[in-house]
Amino acid sequence: MAADDSSFLPFMKMHGLGNDFVVVDERGITPRVDKAVAVAIADRHRGVGFDQLAVMSETPDADVRLVFWNSDGSQAGACGNATRCIARHVMDQTGAAALTLKTERGILQAKDAGNGLTSVNMGQPQLDWQHVPLAHAMDTLELPIKGAPTATGMGNPHCTFFVYDAEAIDLATKGAELEHHPLYPERTNVQFASLIGPNHLRMRVWERGVGITLASGSSSCATAVAAARRGLTDRDVTIDLDGGTLQISWRDDGVWMTGPTAHVFDGQWRLS
Repeated sequence: MAADDSSFLPFMKMHGLGNDFVVVDERGITPRVDKAVAVAIADRHRGVGFDQLAVMSETPDADVRLVFWNSDGSQAGACGNATRCIARHVMDQTGAAALTLKTERGILQAKDAGNGLTSVNMGQPQLDWQHVPLAHAMDTLELPIKGAPTATGMGNPHCTFFVYDAEAIDLATKGAELEHHPLYPERTNVQFASLIGPNHLRMRVWERGVGITLASGSSSCATAVAAARRGLTDRDVTIDLDGGTLQISWRDDGVWMTGPTAHVFDGQWRLS
């Protein structure tokens, strides 16, 4: 099959801690991914299945440009685990130890963290209500929602609850309800986190436009920022998710996320 054969769409299947992605490399070819294609590929029974689909393309501003699609056909401004997976792929391709990736969030830096781990700087958190965004002016540290969650923007809106036992939460019910809370005009990702040790959190995630996921990079960053703001942790934390563990460090230059990635298989999607 030729690289520019318009009947087929080559893709890679990747995951970060079970947070799984279909990655399409449109560098040097005619763009083929749109909402209909993304929704079809997302079907886990009739398609390939993914939490997000990421499209790579060329840009003069960075080593690669990324656009993210959710499984419901909506777009996401950021996807931390997918960004790490693609950064690892490009670094392995080129032999580079660091690179830049352009997203709706801005230009993100990535680097090889050693021992098979990859780090991405997800940028500074958005802490003002209008940048999250929320529906009207309020303190983002404790929202007027039962449980007093914290709102954080990381390119996507986030709503983080700190609870005694994250395992005991009915995530399917709570997540679906809170994703559409009227305080979040663009919907929101929802996290429930418990402090299980010094600078150590257990977190579960509901992603807007997706549902329950085994992990979420941007959600992990938002939760680490919220925990530090509330005095529960320092700015360097370990977060245990359903799919594994991430290290998050909120530094002067942004929120760095470090963890493993996996390139599972390559395939072809038949477009016609």
